[in-house]
Amino acid sequence: MKKTVDPRILADIWDVICSRADNPTPDSYTSRLLTDKKGIDKVLEKVGEESTEFILAVKNGIPERTVEETSDLLFHLLVALRAADIDFSDVIAELERRRT
Repeated sequence: MKKTVDPRILADIWDVICSRADNPTPDSYTSRLLTDKKGIDKVLEKVGEESTEFILAVKNGIPERTVEETSDLLFHLLVALRAADIDFSDVIAELERRRT
């Protein structure tokens, strides 16, 4: 049986990322990523790291790790979008355009 998924979680996470970008605090991991002295390179390093971990989890056939690494990768992709001043709604619009 297929599980019901609420896609609003991505919108909620996006809202938190934007809030942390607009109101950074030192105790926020997201804020620290977005304000790192390396700039966008710090976030992109994390995207690369999480991409590799995702690939290895899939390749090694470890479902639990694959789910965890997919979550990490999606999160860091969203942070990278924010760091690049790309709105997540533009990505969703592009996915919708491609669906038709």
